[in-house]
Amino acid sequence: MQTVAVIDYGMGNLHSAAKALEHVAPEGMKVLITSDSKVIHNADRVVLPGVGAIRDCMAEIRRLGVDEMVKDVVKNKPLLGICVGMQVLLAHSEENSGVECMGLLPGNVRYFGRDLHEDGEHLKVPHMGWSRVAQSDHPLWNDIEDGSRFYFVHSYYAQCEDRSLVAGTCQYGVRLDAALTRDNLFAVQFHPEKSAACGLKLLGNFLRWNP
Repeated sequence: MQTVAVIDYGMGNLHSAAKALEHVAPEGMKVLITSDSKVIHNADRVVLPGVGAIRDCMAEIRRLGVDEMVKDVVKNKPLLGICVGMQVLLAHSEENSGVECMGLLPGNVRYFGRDLHEDGEHLKVPHMGWSRVAQSDHPLWNDIEDGSRFYFVHSYYAQCEDRSLVAGTCQYGVRLDAALTRDNLFAVQFHPEKSAACGLKLLGNFLRWNP
């Protein structure tokens, strides 16, 4: 039986993500919410969720050794980062007066600011709701129309220094990186588990992805 490990470090919407994964999992695949290093290392695929302040997330990630675990498992199995689970993969975040992150991807997480405008319209922060994502070519977008809407909730956004690693972008006052990828890693700023049919399709693609 194949397994998908959803890493539990106390800072993610674990059950919502797990339920969505179970909904699209191929027959014979089991979804496990776990903090057990052995279970995570033995899983066929790994999901790193995250919500809340990045300082608290990184504190728990380091306390539990999740950072070293993620760096190890991503060498040989698919890993999906979701929301703050994407931001922690970058080098640094401006949130909480500056936080050093894992550094698996080159770039920074920046604050939208309090005076965000687009086409003369004032935009609310956090960015909360449905926004279109422009895709690059990647298997996780299979059968998802370019420009499809996904559900976002965030006040900080990713900017990757290596543009070849950007798998999706979104416009919200600034052009933000909505999806990043490298080798076995794929990470998204939006919440696929809250993004209706397109989000479920992306999760299903992840469960069938063989990089």
